[in-house]
Amino acid sequence: MSTQIPPGWKGGFAQSNPAFAYPTPDLSSLPMLDNMANIDLLQRQQGVKWPEFSWQTIPGNESSRCFQMFSPYISRLGYTDEGRVYSIICPQQGACSPTFGCMNVEVTVTGQRGWVDEDTKTFYADMTVEGTIWFSPSAQQKEWVKKAWEIFNKFGLDFPTSKANAIKVTTHKFQDASQPIFPVSQGETPRFESPPFARHEDEAWNVGHIDVEIGPIKKTGHAIVDEFNTLVMDAFNTASGNMLKQGNTLTWNVWFTPPALVDREEWRTHAERWRASIDADHGSPTGPGTEARYFDGTPFKALDALDIELKGAIEGAVVDIEKTEANKIENFLKKHFGKEL
Repeated sequence: MSTQIPPGWKGGFAQSNPAFAYPTPDLSSLPMLDNMANIDLLQRQQGVKWPEFSWQTIPGNESSRCFQMFSPYISRLGYTDEGRVYSIICPQQGACSPTFGCMNVEVTVTGQRGWVDEDTKTFYADMTVEGTIWFSPSAQQKEWVKKAWEIFNKFGLDFPTSKANAIKVTTHKFQDASQPIFPVSQGETPRFESPPFARHEDEAWNVGHIDVEIGPIKKTGHAIVDEFNTLVMDAFNTASGNMLKQGNTLTWNVWFTPPALVDREEWRTHAERWRASIDADHGSPTGPGTEARYFDGTPFKALDALDIELKGAIEGAVVDIEKTEANKIENFLKKHFGKEL
């Protein structure tokens, strides 16, 4: 990894308003900008080689906290020579359910604003994001997915087989459901300690953190679609350890590489290339991340969280997730489309 900083840095934007200063930066004087509207203004970037995510697999139980690094360079921060942030690329990931197959997950940035100061290795930004979940092509070959998709198509109902019809999950500031804007702050999260395998202080140029709380699924306006989407999200959370369960908090420490110049066309097409790679079930184009692990390095298994969550009340569900999920979908289809089965 090159540590040479490219020429062209001017700076000054971070100092252009006293309200921007630490320890309590206030960016409210800046508009929240569309993430793709100002790509032609980007000049510099900091890549996130180590996007280290963490969440409680059983919400409210700190001992259940897992740590997982998503694919290298899946995120990055883009800004001008003066240091004004104009775009933030956020993660895409996949998770697989026994019944539904693999699902794509994208954290879509819906608004951002911020500043970078290369001279002091500091930055601060605000973001709004939306989680989007939809079936990958392989999932569309699963028996229950195919059956539900065919019925939905027959009745003109949206089915989450593309980003356009994806299940959308709202997010908000940690412990403030009324505030959709949340900060991207300097340093590691102070909320918990990360294990050595999730820290990169000897290699990274800088580090920041985000704490975002998961809100409810967005309603589509159609009760049947909303009910089905809830079933899919339940299955996704079973497979991913409640990553997007309402009320849970998703944290990531983003460990940056040194500043580099921006290729605007590459930036513009970055999200689509990642999405195409995941859609094709080829994984991430810059290589895999890590498996989810607890603090002591023990691998996370979805059954661990499900067993505790169910408290042993439905032992069969723990032993056979696939059968349980299939029964839920079968009952859903019989309830709404009995004559079609």
